[in-house]
Amino acid sequence: MSGMLSITPPDPPLRDPIVVVAFRGWNDAASAASATIATIAEQRGAERIGSVDPEEFYDFQVTRPIIDLTGPDPALTWPEVEITAIRCPDSAHDLVLVVGGEPSMKWPTFCRLLLDAVEALGVRRFVTLGALLADVPHTRDVMLTVMATEEGLVEGIDTRPPGYRGPTGIVGVLHLLAAERGLEAVSLWAPASHYAAGVINHKAELALLEGVTTATGVPFDTTGVRANAREFEEQVDQVVAADPRLQQLVEQLEQAADDDRLEAQDLPSGDELVAELERFLRERQDPPPPQGV
Repeated sequence: MSGMLSITPPDPPLRDPIVVVAFRGWNDAASAASATIATIAEQRGAERIGSVDPEEFYDFQVTRPIIDLTGPDPALTWPEVEITAIRCPDSAHDLVLVVGGEPSMKWPTFCRLLLDAVEALGVRRFVTLGALLADVPHTRDVMLTVMATEEGLVEGIDTRPPGYRGPTGIVGVLHLLAAERGLEAVSLWAPASHYAAGVINHKAELALLEGVTTATGVPFDTTGVRANAREFEEQVDQVVAADPRLQQLVEQLEQAADDDRLEAQDLPSGDELVAELERFLRERQDPPPPQGV
């Protein structure tokens, strides 16, 4: 394998493995996609089998390394793409997880190396996860947007077809290149409420996790994620209740979701609402002021 990507095939070999991929950054609104990978890895006990050399694919002025000077021995952590494997005895397929920050450069080379590596492991199905900021209310269940090379790969998921033309991220590139190679390719995208982008959207994570189960046949325990999703909704509810403009926006988005149409009126911009939400969240985390005598 090229020095840019190192991988150690598991022994014994994985059983008809399926790869599941997510990247932090542009493809990961409200951290929903990367949170899904983290939940899968934690539940199923992922074992590290490889990584990608960051020097070839990252602009370190954009994705900077992290230095830790708080302990006796200074530590430096470089951005990386981590490759792990999961054995799933309760399924016909094992899993290969790929997660990291979105590369800054050499996307064709990066994609070729990654696809070569997973094909060498016996992967025939490639599942990519993404999340995007959208005009959707946080109070409604999340409906995934799905692309698949075969309809049967996502049978049973309540989805909407893609209707997008514009810039894409590494997730979109990988999906199309995997399909060009003849792999079964599934791309799952979760819309995340744009006004609540400052916190992890566990409702979007839940939708992606359920989508992964359908696309891979591997079951996951959703109890903890469902609890986090309820907490997320309650937290945003409290912020919305304190701001009439947010209340107006959420009510309109709920009406649009229920009627399957959006009638925009004189509302504040998404950037304004995100800034207000983050301010409210910070204020809620601050200790209360002392009471007067």
